[in-house]
Amino acid sequence: MTKLTYYTATTLDGYIADPDDSLDWLFRQDQDEQGPLNYEEFIKDIGAIVMGSTTYEWILNHEPDKWFYPMPAWVMTHRDLPLPSVEGADVRFATGSVQEVYDAMVAAAGGTDLWVVGGGDLVGQFADAGLLDEVVTYIAPVTLGAGRPILPRRLDLELVEATQNKAFIAARYRFVGPLTEDRA
Repeated sequence: MTKLTYYTATTLDGYIADPDDSLDWLFRQDQDEQGPLNYEEFIKDIGAIVMGSTTYEWILNHEPDKWFYPMPAWVMTHRDLPLPSVEGADVRFATGSVQEVYDAMVAAAGGTDLWVVGGGDLVGQFADAGLLDEVVTYIAPVTLGAGRPILPRRLDLELVEATQNKAFIAARYRFVGPLTEDRA
C-alpha cells in the first residue's frame, strides 16, 4: 500500500529553515550517509514527490543546474514559476486541494511511496486531510529561535523508531491524527 512520508531535518527547537530560508545550520552537521534512516534507503522506494513553492524556489536558486528527483514532482503554488533547466525533470504545478494532488501522485507512483519534501504547512494540509502516514526526521543539535516550523499544526504522532546518526537523532513517527486533549 502506498505510504505518504514527510522526510526532513529539523533543529532541536523545531525549525526546518531560519527566517531567511537558510539551511546553513543543516549542512554543517556531521552524519553518516549510510547510517540509520538514511536518504538513499528512503528515496529508493519513492515514486512521486510534492513540495511547496518556497521549497521549490530554494532548490532552483541553490542548485540551478541540477534536479535531484527522477520521479514526477508536484509543486503547490498559485504563482507562475519557471521549470528546472534540467532536461527530463518531470515537474507539475498544482493548485487546489491536496487530495487531488495525492490521487495523481498515487497514480503516477505505480504502487511505490510518496514524499512530501516540504514545507511544514503543506505537510499540515496533507495531515488535515488524513493523508499523512509518517514523519521521518533528523533532529540537529542546533536551535534557531525562529524560522519555518517543521509542522505548524497540533498533531498526535507515535514514535516508531529512534537512533543516533552522528550529530543527529534520527526518528520515525507514525501519524496518529490531530492532537485532541480531554479537558475535564
